[in-house]
Amino acid sequence: MGGTGRTLLSLSVSTNLLISARVSPPKCLSLLKIPKPIRNFSGFRPLCSATSAATSAESTETTQAIEPLKHSILLERLRTRHLNESASKTKLAVGSGEEKMKKPEKKKKLVESFEELGLNEEVMGALREMNIEVPTEIQSIGIPAVLEGKSVILGSHTGSGKTLAYLLPLVQLLRRDEELFGKLMKPRRPRAVVLCPTRELSEQVFRVSKSISHHARFRSTMVSGGGRIRPQEDSLSNPIDMVVGTPGRVLQHIDAGNMVYGDIKYLVLDEADTMFDHGFGPDIRKFIGPLKHRASSHDGQGFQTILITATMTKAVQKLIDEEFQGIVHLRTSTLHKKIASARHDFIKLSGSENKMEALLQVLEPSLAKGNRIMVFCNTLNSSRAVDHFLGENQISTVNYHGEVPAQQRVENLKKFKSDDADCPTLVCTDLAARGLDLDVDHVIMFDFPSNSIDYLHRTGRTARMGAKGNVTSLVTKKDNILATRIEEAIRKNESLESLTADNVRRDIARERMITEQKTKNEKFVKVSKERNRAKSSTSPAAKPSSVHSKDESGKASPAKTQKSGVRVSKSTKPSRNVPRKPLRNVPRKPSSEPRKPSSEPKKQVASRRQPRNGIKPSGQKLNVVGFRGRSSQSDKRRSVSG
Repeated sequence: MGGTGRTLLSLSVSTNLLISARVSPPKCLSLLKIPKPIRNFSGFRPLCSATSAATSAESTETTQAIEPLKHSILLERLRTRHLNESASKTKLAVGSGEEKMKKPEKKKKLVESFEELGLNEEVMGALREMNIEVPTEIQSIGIPAVLEGKSVILGSHTGSGKTLAYLLPLVQLLRRDEELFGKLMKPRRPRAVVLCPTRELSEQVFRVSKSISHHARFRSTMVSGGGRIRPQEDSLSNPIDMVVGTPGRVLQHIDAGNMVYGDIKYLVLDEADTMFDHGFGPDIRKFIGPLKHRASSHDGQGFQTILITATMTKAVQKLIDEEFQGIVHLRTSTLHKKIASARHDFIKLSGSENKMEALLQVLEPSLAKGNRIMVFCNTLNSSRAVDHFLGENQISTVNYHGEVPAQQRVENLKKFKSDDADCPTLVCTDLAARGLDLDVDHVIMFDFPSNSIDYLHRTGRTARMGAKGNVTSLVTKKDNILATRIEEAIRKNESLESLTADNVRRDIARERMITEQKTKNEKFVKVSKERNRAKSSTSPAAKPSSVHSKDESGKASPAKTQKSGVRVSKSTKPSRNVPRKPLRNVPRKPSSEPRKPSSEPKKQVASRRQPRNGIKPSGQKLNVVGFRGRSSQSDKRRSVSG
């Protein structure tokens, strides 16, 4: 290629660099006179050589002028690329940092506010009055499910806000039915019923519903055992939306005609595990029966069921699944686990230590700090003994158990909840372990519970709604096994479901039987191996039977020996080593004469076991020692000569 080709190549390269870098061409390029390109084809020469020479001279000048520009353009491209790459890396670093900062926040809180759960302004006003802003885990899961009209079981640990998790959406559903279907309040015809196992829990739920009704404009009433019937009849005769009460008293009002099933659309069973596990099952089935019959009829109105529980055993879960088919289970990650903000201490006592003195040593330092304390006992007699002992030591107490009248229990709870400096200590049984919303700083278990479910309910009286609390258990020798298992589960943050004293003892007995069986098997194998080794070392080697015979040369030579003396065919069994017996035809010497040692070598006697019919099996060869004075060789000669 000539000078013109090189010029064109250099110009094309420079032009491409300018276009790719997107940089405006410098002014010096506009001053240059770039000649028009000349197309040269292979096999042809230009018409005028003078023109080509002039063009080559101009191209050299142009190349010299463009070289510094090419260098500057390349530098500009490199600088631009470096800036772009550094900017992209900075964006990636900032984005990854923001993601890292956002991830922990998502783990901590499922939902940031109640507005995201679909609650209306009336319900939100009630929450603002309660100073509640952020929903808990069970509220984030349960409120949307209830608003969708699903029948659900809400399971979460005690003190996690389960009451608001079903009351808030329930109130909103009642208000929505009024707007859409024009349903209004009617006397004796509630649209929602909340059943609770105890009067105290009924009062607690009723107080929360009254606080919500200040903003949501609905009316509720409470009918529970332990109270007078006449005031309850008067409240039911007024227009109502919701009834809160115990199952027995609600059924009593239904039988008396003070309450009608017709408009019931929402049913709530608070502490459902207690309902089905403590004898409320027949009353619940009696109440639900007419509702199911109404729902199964043609064009009948169905009802939505909401079950609330802090624990759920497998037996209770089976009963609930059979009674409420198709119900949805919603559980939090903390169900059947320890409360994170509570400290658990286990004080193991020996037989010589006084349990009452140990209780006093734990109680006095906690009272000095101004803590509100609950002392749990397993039986009524134990509760009375503790109350008497603490009274003798000038510690004020109040009782809460089944023998205390209902009205007195309410008064005792008011004294315990008071903010006075001389707050009494509450000595109670498991009746106070469920459904009571109390601000307790320290829970002491004077008697250790018989199962993990009661342990969880007792510890749920403290460290509620994220507050801190202490749990101290006095463990005697008989409770050591269950307490050790619970302590291990708490330390590993494992589930405490279905841990009872009987189950733990049964598991320990099963493990012990398995280990004993393994040791027996190992001993048996070891003994059998030792016996086999001893037999192989002490048993004498089988001596070969020697039968003298003469070969063709006339010399005596021992006969060929066999290991057992008998060649066994497939149809016969191998012979055993039979102990040597005296021969029958040899006369015995008198016992008075001393027995002379025989100089003849001992000969091994072959097996004498023969078939009963006297016929020898085919293929069996016996080496028998002669004992009638005739050797086997003489018999052979006689047979040959004969």
